[in-house]
Amino acid sequence: MSSRFLSRLRLRWLPMLCMAVLIVGLPAGCALLQHKERELVFRIEPGTASWYSGLPKAVQEFELKPASFKSGQNIHGWWYPADKKDAPAILYLHGVRWNLTGQLFRIEQLHALGYSVLAIDYRGFGKSHGELPSEATVYEDARIAWERFQQLQPAPSKRLIYGHSLGGAVAIDLAAELGKQTPLPVRGLVIESTFTSLADVATAVANTSLPVRWLLSQKFDSIDKIADIHMPLLVVHGLDDRYVPPRFSQQLFEAAQEPKRLLLVPGASHNNSMSLGGRNYGQALETLMQATMPTRVVTHSTGRVGDS
Repeated sequence: MSSRFLSRLRLRWLPMLCMAVLIVGLPAGCALLQHKERELVFRIEPGTASWYSGLPKAVQEFELKPASFKSGQNIHGWWYPADKKDAPAILYLHGVRWNLTGQLFRIEQLHALGYSVLAIDYRGFGKSHGELPSEATVYEDARIAWERFQQLQPAPSKRLIYGHSLGGAVAIDLAAELGKQTPLPVRGLVIESTFTSLADVATAVANTSLPVRWLLSQKFDSIDKIADIHMPLLVVHGLDDRYVPPRFSQQLFEAAQEPKRLLLVPGASHNNSMSLGGRNYGQALETLMQATMPTRVVTHSTGRVGDS
């Protein structure tokens, strides 16, 4: 994504979101307001990304249609198995605007590092059919994908969750839910180019004094969940990201529990930290896979699970 495009996006999208909120009306329960807000948050591009040239032969496409879905709804996904049998696997959760066809370059990089990758489009994106996405539905879709992910990689020690941009918020929500389980069903979490909350990034990028936090129905409050993941964490951000300021990843990192690592990539923008990070990125993933898992104890007097 070019810096020129990001600059235009910064000038147009979030101010438009704030203006739409004010123009349509303040009541948080207004259906029209929430629909417009969701349109502006997810900004879905139809069709395939211009740089997409087709799937690698090894990629297996699949459809998920749980009983809870309405007629005609589905989750479309890709399973890209690693060359090595029983390699560690990554559940890939993407951000806004582009469907899976716009994510392939990053998925291929993870595959080249030796990982199997399961990636999905949320309902409303690409070949995943459904209504306009919301915070609630993308969280639900990630949980449904997790069920398939467990089948494809049965070993908890070989599972990672990865989220890019807004997908980082989806990944944190899923990881916080899984973090309640003992033993942990996942090895670790990777979040890249993400933010503390949607309101924080909207306020920062739009450079507005409007009370954005109180106007948005889509919260994506990762900063309130990050301490509850209870698993090794890798936080990645490009230092030249002009869409989501790197300080948000730093704040998430500071709020998280050990073991954790922050990888800031000089010169990287919102989308190319993985490629510019190169060997350092690959080594950070390897370190995550080898990190000592947090010890969890149960307080018998209350039944509450905590960290020791």
